[in-house]
Amino acid sequence: MSVRILALVGSLRAGSHNRQLAEAAVKHAPEGVEIELFEGLGSVPFYNEDIDVAGSVPAEAVALRDAAGRADAFLLFSPEYNGTIPAVLKNGIDWLSRPFGAGAFSGKPTAVLGTAFGQYGGVWAQDETRKSVGIAGAKVLADVKLSIPGSIRRFAETHPADDAEVVEKLVELLAQVTAEAKATA
Repeated sequence: MSVRILALVGSLRAGSHNRQLAEAAVKHAPEGVEIELFEGLGSVPFYNEDIDVAGSVPAEAVALRDAAGRADAFLLFSPEYNGTIPAVLKNGIDWLSRPFGAGAFSGKPTAVLGTAFGQYGGVWAQDETRKSVGIAGAKVLADVKLSIPGSIRRFAETHPADDAEVVEKLVELLAQVTAEAKATA
C-alpha cells in the first residue's frame, strides 16, 4: 500500500528552516510514501464562514482541501511565533476543519514537528498546533515528535537534509507516521 502524506509549513519566509525540514522529509521519505509539500498556504484567505459556502469558496481554499482529501496522513511543520502557532498554519487548520465533524483531518494520523531559534525548538507552538489539529478531528500522534532547537546556528551552513542526526530522527518519525497511516487505512 502506498501512503500519501500532506506537509503544511507554518513559515512563509524564503529560506525557512521549517520549509527546509519539510524538504528533508520529502527527500528521505520511505519507499512507497509520497510526501506532498503544499504550496500556496500563504494565499489561502483567512477562514470566514461567509465565504465557506458552496459556489463561493476561494480557489486557494479548494486547492488546500483537495490536497488534504487525497492525503492519508499529515505532517505539520511549525515554527514558533511569539510562543505560539503561526497564523498561516492555524488558518490552514481552520479551513481543513470544516465542515464541522467531517473535515479533511477527520481520523487521519497527524504529526507535528519543527525547528526554531530558541533552546526548545518551538515546543510551545508545536503543542498548540497539536491541540488545534486535534480539535479539528485529526488523530494526533502525540508521541511522534521532533523539535530541533537553535535553528539559526544549526542550519546556518547545513540543510536539514544533510544533517545526519536530523535525518535519523526524521526517518524514524516518517516510519511511525507511515505505520499509523497504514493501520488506519
